[in-house]
Amino acid sequence: MNTVVRYFKSLMLIELFKGLGVTMRYFGRPKFTLRYPEEKTPKSNRFRGLHALRRYPNGEERCIACKLCEAVCPALAITIESTQREDGTRRTTRYDIDLFKCIYCGFCEESCPVDSIVETDLHEYHFENRGENVVTKAQLLAIGDRFEEQIAAARRQDAAYR
Repeated sequence: MNTVVRYFKSLMLIELFKGLGVTMRYFGRPKFTLRYPEEKTPKSNRFRGLHALRRYPNGEERCIACKLCEAVCPALAITIESTQREDGTRRTTRYDIDLFKCIYCGFCEESCPVDSIVETDLHEYHFENRGENVVTKAQLLAIGDRFEEQIAAARRQDAAYR
């Protein structure tokens, strides 16, 4: 009996008319579409985007090569090599982040004792050639220098939650 009822319902196209009813109900309502490059969606203050290495106000890089960020990275996206300087401090000679491997979890940022590695709110970047996905120390420092004011402002705003 149930099969016969289902057969006659399929002949009357009830499901089709229900779907058209939903379409017509939303047809006259305002749309929620944004025209992306011109209109930006609001982002959270804690958005995690492109990485950057920060410097102290005197110009020296903050990273002390403790390798905590490399150890805590679940995706193994960070590679660090370090050397001892004449004054006894340790600094990085190589600091690479493979952005294809990175899952933007923020663990590297949270584990850094000197607030050296940060994730900025930049999400509009792309790669054109093979190998550009690996961001080197020089590139990370350049990103940090270029957007230091934005990074510092975001850190100040987020300080209450840390």
